[in-house]
Amino acid sequence: MANGRLLTTTDEPTRELESSGDDVVLELEGIAKRFGSEAVISSLSLAVRDGEILTLLGPSGCGKTTTLRLIAGLERPNAGRIRLEDDPVAGNGRFVPPEERGVGVVFQEFALFPHLSARENVAFGLQEWTAEERDARVTELLELVGLEDYGEHYPEELSGGQQQRIALARSLAPEPEMLLLDEPFSNLDVDLRVEMREEVRRIIKEAGVTAVSVTHDQEEALSISDRVAVMHDGDIEQIDTPERVFQDPKSRFVAGFLGHASFLSGSVSGDHVDTALGRVLRDDVNGLAHQYDGTDIDLLVRPDDVTAYPADGPEANGRVVYRRYLGPTVLYRVELDSGETIECMHNHSDRIDLDERVAVRVTADHELAWFPGGQRDDDVSVAAD
Repeated sequence: MANGRLLTTTDEPTRELESSGDDVVLELEGIAKRFGSEAVISSLSLAVRDGEILTLLGPSGCGKTTTLRLIAGLERPNAGRIRLEDDPVAGNGRFVPPEERGVGVVFQEFALFPHLSARENVAFGLQEWTAEERDARVTELLELVGLEDYGEHYPEELSGGQQQRIALARSLAPEPEMLLLDEPFSNLDVDLRVEMREEVRRIIKEAGVTAVSVTHDQEEALSISDRVAVMHDGDIEQIDTPERVFQDPKSRFVAGFLGHASFLSGSVSGDHVDTALGRVLRDDVNGLAHQYDGTDIDLLVRPDDVTAYPADGPEANGRVVYRRYLGPTVLYRVELDSGETIECMHNHSDRIDLDERVAVRVTADHELAWFPGGQRDDDVSVAAD
């Protein structure tokens, strides 16, 4: 909510274009892409800043991979324009092929040449360099990715993480203006993914390159990115820092897609909001102006914002209907007497049984985001700025 009005899904990207200034490396304006009669992207605008890692995040079919392919030059837009380093590369009758865009791409399957050594793979795009320059660049990159002792190994002799680092080094070798990463961690096991997120971010930052990544994995996007663009149905719902998109989502879709989200209905009255879990102070709700007195709102409550404990009699206000053990934590789903459902996250040592009556309290140590009341969870709306 800004100045009492709902923002549209295009306001956020437009604001980025206007405010990012001279440090914009990539700019998409009004991009549309159709495959036959199906519109995958309708009118998408986006600006990527020099040196940042921006991640396009969203469910399958939201248009994120198509957007990446449009940036790379692997697809032509049906409308709009794309500028790279202030040079038009697509739109208004112009189309620069991928090999002339100065863009490196890391595919999810790595696509290393099996008959070439790691060193030869990294050097593949440097055929026009002198032998001395090529050898120096390859050595530099092998050191950057921590594989200086593996230059003579072939892909089949490398682990998944090592193959990924060689693929990254190969993409960085020609000194691209921008690096594109398509689901870069999807082929790795869970433990290696976490390690490689940190490693890839380090490599990109040390190389000083601007990067755009695509993923459907929320944890990956939040951990590797400087900014996250959450996509839905071919458009950008919100673009901001990982902290802002998680803690201050601008739509119910963003709130629900980024982790667990419960919506607790309430009525604004004076200095507080009345809910089924008791009163929440207005000061604990993000940007809830006095003009909303007497209106109904929905508070975004994540599992770590509430606490449940066994209770009976008038103190109890719900019943545990679901329990999932996650190792360090346990996720509980509580059906409140009001008919609403709330999820709570507890330490693994806490034990609450299924069907047990509980008292649930809001214990958040930060301001809660909110949305206009009476809307379905999949409606697009905007919380307070």
